[in-house]
Formats: sequence, C-alpha cells, structure tokens
Amino acid sequence: MSVPPVVPAPASITAVDAAPFRIDGETALVGGPDATAELAAIIRVRTGLDLQTAEAADDAGDAIEVRVEPGGAAESYRIVADAASIIVTGADDAGLFYGIHTLAQLITATGEGWVVPAVDIDDAPRFAYRGVMLDVARHFHPVGTVQAFIDRAASLKFNVLHLHLTDDQGWRVHLTSRPLLTAAASSSSVGGDPGGFYTQDDYREIVRYAASRHMTVVPEIDMPGHTHAVGLAYPELVEDPVLSEQVRQTVREFGGELPQAGRPYDGLAVGFSSLRIHDEATYDFVADVFGEVARLTPGPYLHLGGDEALGTSREDFDLFVSRASGIIADLGRTPVAWHEAGSAKNLADSTVGQYWGFVSPTDGMDEQARAFVANGGQLILSPADATYLDMKYPSGHERGLAWAKGPTSVERAYSWEPSDVITGIDDADILGVEAALWTELVRTPDDIDVMAFPRIAAVAEAAWSPPTGTSDLRTWPSFRERVGALGPLWSSLGIRFHPSDEIPWAAS
Repeated sequence: MSVPPVVPAPASITAVDAAPFRIDGETALVGGPDATAELAAIIRVRTGLDLQTAEAADDAGDAIEVRVEPGGAAESYRIVADAASIIVTGADDAGLFYGIHTLAQLITATGEGWVVPAVDIDDAPRFAYRGVMLDVARHFHPVGTVQAFIDRAASLKFNVLHLHLTDDQGWRVHLTSRPLLTAAASSSSVGGDPGGFYTQDDYREIVRYAASRHMTVVPEIDMPGHTHAVGLAYPELVEDPVLSEQVRQTVREFGGELPQAGRPYDGLAVGFSSLRIHDEATYDFVADVFGEVARLTPGPYLHLGGDEALGTSREDFDLFVSRASGIIADLGRTPVAWHEAGSAKNLADSTVGQYWGFVSPTDGMDEQARAFVANGGQLILSPADATYLDMKYPSGHERGLAWAKGPTSVERAYSWEPSDVITGIDDADILGVEAALWTELVRTPDDIDVMAFPRIAAVAEAAWSPPTGTSDLRTWPSFRERVGALGPLWSSLGIRFHPSDEIPWAAS
C-alpha cells in the first residue's frame, strides 16, 4: 500500500487499508469559522466545489471536521481519514492551519470524483524557525506580490518571512525619523527598472497578513555595507564607493556603470559601500532606524545584515556590528546577522547568525558561524548552493545567477542535511533553515514563482521534516515523486512553477 504524497514529509504517515473519503457537493466542513473558511477556499480552488460550513456536526452526511485540541507540541497536527469522515486536529491555530494545507495535498481527482485516501498522519516540525527571504531592494515588489508569496510559503509550512528591505539599489520602507531615505533613495532598481517603497500602512499590512498565515516578519536593514542608497539621502553618513577589481569585474560581466557617490546605483556589484564607522552620527542613524522598525514590527527578530562589507576594514566591521547588535538588543529584540559578523568579539549576547556559505564550508565561514553559538546564540542555515532560489536551473529556464557553484538543481536543493553543514553544530544549535530569493534578476510575480518552485519545497522539507536517514520519506527518490504529485494543486492555485525534468509531474 503506497503512502500518499505530502510535502514536507510528515513525522509519521500511515496509509490505512480502507476506502477513501469522497468529497462532493454534499460534504460538510465542520469547525471554527476561520479554519473552515480556509479549507473551503482551498477545496473550491482545487475542485470547483463550494462546500457548506458549520460549527457543529450534522448527522445527515459525511463531514470534514477541523478543530484545535491543545496539548501537543507547538504547530503540530493530526489527520485521520477514512471513508466515513476526515478529522483534522491541531495543537494550536498554526498546527490546524498546517493540517488543513496537508489535507489539500491529499485531495486527488479520480474517474469517479474527488477523494482523500484513508490515512493517519501525526506531524510536528523539526525546527522552530522555517524561513523564506524575499529581497525587495534589488527589485521592488508591491504588497500584493508579497502577500501572494506569503500564501505560497505558508502552504509549505514556512513560518518566517525575512524581508530584505534595503540595499545599494534602494530603500524600501518609509521612516518618519529619516524621511529622506524614501524621498531620495527609493526610486531605482537593478537595470534601471522602477523602484518603490512601502508606506508604514503598507508595511503594517504585510505584517498583519503574514500573521494571519502564522508567519513572523523579520525585517532586514543591511549594514554597514550594501548602504549606497543611504548616501543618496544622508551623504554625510557614508564613505565613497570602494572600486575594487571585484566590483569592476562584475560591471564588465553584467554591464551598467561603476557606482558613484551621490548617484543612484542600478548594477549588480556588491561590496563597495560602507557607513562611516567612527562617526557617532552613524550610530544615531542606526538607533533611529531600528527603533522605528521595531515599533512597526511585533516579531522578536531584527536583522542588521552584515554581509559582504568589502568596503570596510575587518576591525571597523567588527566594531560596527558589535555596536549595532547592542542597539538592537537594547530595544528588547534579538539581533540577527549574516555569518561574517561572527568575527566580532563583542556581539550582543544571543545574536543569531545566518550562514550563507556553501554546504561544504570554505574560507573559515564555519568558524564565523560557530562563534554565534559560543556567544549564546543559534544559527539559521541558508547554504547558498542549496537554498538560494535565485540560482539558475540546470536546464529549461535561463533566468538566474550561477555564482553558488553553478546552477542549482532540485536534487541539490534537496540533498543536504542541516546538522551536517558545520562541524560541531547539531539541532540544539540550529534555530532553523531559510530559503533566500534575491531579486537582481527577479522582476515579476511570475519570476518569483518559477525561481522558487519547486526548489522551495525541498528547503521546506529540510526545515520541517525529520532528519535525513531517520525516515523512509527523507530521500531524494521519495521527494521527487511526492513533489511531482503537487503539480495539479500548484496549477490550480495559480503557481507558475518550473516544470523541471528532474520531477515526474502528475497530470491531474
């Protein structure tokens, strides 16, 4: 008896030797109004059926019942389905939400209609932090596009949206304490495309919508590098661009102009900009910015960036990230920084490090990452050669970059184990896993879909499912079959995924 396809792989799933549950126009959805509305919407999109909802069971017909039953692990859920009924229970609202989306994956078209196989699923997440990052700085993406990305990610049990809000190419959130940031530094994007920014009401709406899908927003204000846009608004806070050979080579390869002080930058080069590390006005700026962002963001984390600060000396970089992390900690929030910040000796206690090196670390990146754990923090793992969704596919689609060890196949996005990346780091030291979608070449909602799907599902499994080797489902052959079965669901949801030839896609 085959196991029904679910992604990410559940902690426990058993196919039951019984007839399937049939969904038709007489099926009732029973439970609280939010949960039944969520399930009704999914079933309507998947099947075309508009089912009735009720808060109590009706003995007259078969029903799908959804409810919260406290007592289990946070975000856990259970599904019991047979010919007579389906019962979905969650230990909390988030768990019930994830159970509903797992049920959506189980709905299958047959010659006689829509069915859910008889099954018993008992599921809970491996990691507390399961993130996706969307870069809205290199190309600006409006609120509706971000909301669609939230919907897609939440359906795969991601619970964090990391918004990369600032970079050399633009500043994307309005702050009343520093209004020139959006007035002077928000109008450009890579390649000369239009820019844009979020008003505070826009940003609050993103935070609210994410919370409705059980996702926490982590805003990133990238410092001390990636700050050319700051200089357009407040030139006294930044150094002149450092035009290294690496910067010049990027311009030769991708075109555009070299960065110039006081002029918007729309190229792809990185590592040329820096705040003025020894000027106290810089730290007033940091305090203003993170103080206001903290007031707009209810979640526990504020991301200070700290990557690719190639225009800053190591000594100055360490000084800056130590002071910036302290400013964030004084706001009562947990600082997050890219792994380079692990070199600093005086980071705020419990600062979280985000590792973006390779699955097999190089150049001492693993040592920098381990430093966060030694400082009382944890790690978020985002190895670029597995989880960076902006990398090219090996075939069938030309968009994307290739610096992270060349094109990234779906198999490579899947075939890594979080606890094996950094020697000496195990699950207790890992806060979670995050997929990152940088947008230098990602301009539209369609671009987001095709670059993310199906590889985002591979990262979802690394974040949610049992460790590699502990479950028969946690293998590449199993995953490719299970994710292939999601093609019809994704199509019905309007997800324009890349039909990778690595995956045996189901027809209906």
